[in-house]
Amino acid sequence: MKKEESKKLTVAELPVGGVVEAGTAVNFHTGSWRSRRPVWSKDKCISCLVCWVSCPDGSIRLVPDEKRINIVDGIDYDHCKGCGICEKECPTAIGAITMEEEKK
Repeated sequence: MKKEESKKLTVAELPVGGVVEAGTAVNFHTGSWRSRRPVWSKDKCISCLVCWVSCPDGSIRLVPDEKRINIVDGIDYDHCKGCGICEKECPTAIGAITMEEEKK
């Protein structure tokens, strides 16, 4: 008896499964998952952008500035999940980003 060959599907024939949007999932507001939120202090921030580079959700907002390439302009709470990486990675000893309990 011959071994049956399995049918090879083309990309067009593959069934649609769970489609996950890559990146920061702009169309999905995931901030409601948080139990703690980062609070950014404009006065203490040195705009080194370490928080922006470290944030897995792209929740650090930037704006262009004529003196620097970009400066931090707050946190996008619609997408921030409250992981606290930004606080831990911030090099300022004066707490430019602090984690606080989420207010319900």
